[in-house]
Amino acid sequence: MADEVRVRFAPSPTGNLHVGGARTALFNWLYARKVGGKFILRVEDTDQGRSTLDSVLGILKGMQWLGLDWDEGPEVPGDYGPYFQSERLDHYRGYADQLMEKQLVYPCFCTPEEIARIKDEQVAAGNDPNYDGRCGCLSQDQVSKMLGSGMDYTIRFRTPDTGETILYDQIRGKVVFRNDLLEDFVIRKSDGMPTYNFAVVVDDALMNITHVIRGDDHISNTPRHILLYQALGFKLPKFFHLPMILGSDKLRLSKRHGAVSVHEFDKMGILPDAMLNYLALLGWSLDGKTEFFTRKQLIKAFSLKRVGSNPAVFDPAKLNWLNASHFMKLSVHDKVEGVYDIMYAEGMDVPDLDEDLAHQMGKIIKLYGKRIKNFPEGAWTLKPFFETYPEYLTAAVTEHLTDEPAARLQVIADRIETMEVFCAEEVEDVVREQAQEEGVEAATIIHALRVALLGCSVSPDVFKLCELMGRELVLIRIRGRQWSSDGHGLKTEI
Repeated sequence: MADEVRVRFAPSPTGNLHVGGARTALFNWLYARKVGGKFILRVEDTDQGRSTLDSVLGILKGMQWLGLDWDEGPEVPGDYGPYFQSERLDHYRGYADQLMEKQLVYPCFCTPEEIARIKDEQVAAGNDPNYDGRCGCLSQDQVSKMLGSGMDYTIRFRTPDTGETILYDQIRGKVVFRNDLLEDFVIRKSDGMPTYNFAVVVDDALMNITHVIRGDDHISNTPRHILLYQALGFKLPKFFHLPMILGSDKLRLSKRHGAVSVHEFDKMGILPDAMLNYLALLGWSLDGKTEFFTRKQLIKAFSLKRVGSNPAVFDPAKLNWLNASHFMKLSVHDKVEGVYDIMYAEGMDVPDLDEDLAHQMGKIIKLYGKRIKNFPEGAWTLKPFFETYPEYLTAAVTEHLTDEPAARLQVIADRIETMEVFCAEEVEDVVREQAQEEGVEAATIIHALRVALLGCSVSPDVFKLCELMGRELVLIRIRGRQWSSDGHGLKTEI
């Protein structure tokens, strides 16, 4: 019987959850859900100087927003905890002692300044800037004396001087590392905390991680990990190194490319399912053609065999297109609630959301249809329906609301006021009759009416807008403004 698949996402809490980490988490989560395995969340917080509780909470919040639920980890107890590295120090000490007994590690008393000088000397000699292993040549008496004097020290792993360490990566194939180019690396820092390279191996082994799926920036660390697995007698997992994510300038994605924290995308109106959909396409493809996936479709279609090795380029335009596609799939009820939440959060003057208001907002959202691509757009689109006057665009007023069109609207307003039934069809009849009587194109009046109602020159059917606004608000918009002769300087009538 095959071992249960166990994968993990192990972020360092030194900031929020960013695109690269979210993509790594997603690929692990998708694989676990596809094969019925376990997805573990582990917090690698041994860098006490940079790790913060706010970052931990930010990462958890980002995972929860994306809907990447974990089977074991913070707030979800399991048999392999604790799931914070800072709470697992006894494990690391025990395995460091084992390596010390086997003489596979040694204490290094070199200060950071000495290390820097040694590496500078190596570079000057035409070598790689590696530590030269000098403390590994100290006698036992010298080591005992230095330890007895209370000198600070790290613990370094003795890398082999000859041979090769081979990584069989499931995405990139065979990768060979010359051992003589690997320096003796630190597994325990002078403050007693384990380094990343040591802690990740111990944790992955003790948590029975079967597949290590992570970014390709970890490839250079992997030979060290393999040496540690072998030294400790642990079974190697399968390694999958995901392709890097580039910005539009073909450089590695970073803050210079804009909002790369998932929290920022949330604020921009990106839906969690759209974000998941797009992240999945950064390095993976089903058939090279299909781009829209629901969450369930992603789980069904996902395969690590279809993850490529070429860098993926982050394309905000494609993300926005996918987001609009997912937004269109939402029910009117969900759109209303999301739009209302934005309006309320932005301090827009909206009443409490009751059944009548939800119905009214739903009709407006249906009318605008594909013009509304996300919740923030929806909020700003509906905003004019809850104000006495909208914000008028000067260019629109200048083009469509000069003296003559404005005067025609006053006649239209008088006729609207006396209508027995106020509805879209009746308003349209009035406008077209007025145009015919004056011998002008109906579009002239329609454009003027649209600008008077919304302050802009683009909208859905203006007559249906009138019906949704109601007679009272339509009359206020037409009559409540005095349009100057040059189309500028809008002012309230006195």
